Amino acid sequence: MNGERDLVLHKPTVVPEMPSALSNLHNRLRSGVCASARHGELRIMVFPTYVDTHGRPRIKKSLTTWDLANVVGLRHLRALTDREGVALEAAFDRPDLPPVGLDDPQHDKPLQHALLFSATDDETPVIAFVRFRIVPVLRHIGWLPSDDD
Repeated sequence: MNGERDLVLHKPTVVPEMPSALSNLHNRLRSGVCASARHGELRIMVFPTYVDTHGRPRIKKSLTTWDLANVVGLRHLRALTDREGVALEAAFDRPDLPPVGLDDPQHDKPLQHALLFSATDDETPVIAFVRFRIVPVLRHIGWLPSDDD
């Protein structure tokens, strides 16, 4: 009703035994998809997942662009932003924020990032959700290898 959509990982009724970090991920980390300031454009916040000392998936909201590139993988961020109509920007328009760029990622000031994409693009928010929320947990439990790039 308010124009916002959520991407959510739901837990099926019967789940095989799995590491707690993965089972705790079910229905916990949603990503809101909402309208941006520009007409015909949507955004999803870039809040990568990490697993705390109790095996619970958590999100990190503010990172430098350099830290974000290290957490998500510069290659994967570039693959997302190379898609037609997709851009990585600061989530909020404030004059004191450094520029967001993947050619020379800034390492001075943490900020919240947003991925902007066309309202007709149904794939980018799903790819972003998997890349930012699910893949870090799968790497943490060893179901995916680390991604050094």
